[in-house]
Amino acid sequence: MSYTSVSQLNMLLSQVEQAAQATAVDLARLRIERWKTDSSTKRQTQANVESVQRNLQNALPEIINQLRASPEDLTATFRLYRNLDVLFDVFGSLVEAAGAFGSKDEFQSLSNDLSGLETARRSLAERMENLTTSKEAELAHLRAQVKMSANPPAPSKKVIVDDTEPAKKPAPKKKTPKTTKPATPPATQQQQTTPQPQPK
Repeated sequence: MSYTSVSQLNMLLSQVEQAAQATAVDLARLRIERWKTDSSTKRQTQANVESVQRNLQNALPEIINQLRASPEDLTATFRLYRNLDVLFDVFGSLVEAAGAFGSKDEFQSLSNDLSGLETARRSLAERMENLTTSKEAELAHLRAQVKMSANPPAPSKKVIVDDTEPAKKPAPKKKTPKTTKPATPPATQQQQTTPQPQPK
């Protein structure tokens, strides 16, 4: 975790806290009972004000503390974003009601608060995107390491090239065939087989 990342988060959380404090002050100043509308709309608006105030006093500070304790925790970051998103939606309807039924000052101050919440929400969305990209890269790197350790590379094969000429082997000697003397038959037999010349 880099120092820059933590300092950016602290600035972002301070921005959220300032927007929340300004919103709480402006909500406390609302005089919904003086609005020119029916009692049902006043009750609904008052219920929304109380819901936003509870969130600003209880849920939001708890989520901010969790994120401060674990600055790169994606779950805590997303929880804060989701909470700001819900606050923005409910508070947006309050701003519309103030514009329609409240005083000009109430509408202007609540509009400024809504703008502050929107800026904080956008900044948090950018942080989530950057954090997610960083975590994905880290995860891909770890997967590659696991894959490399699970399948160790095959031992490298060494090819040795011997380019020196070996000493020539002496030419093999030709074997001379052993001459065996043919067995000679006894002379008597030879005479019998040899025809004798006849006298003329």
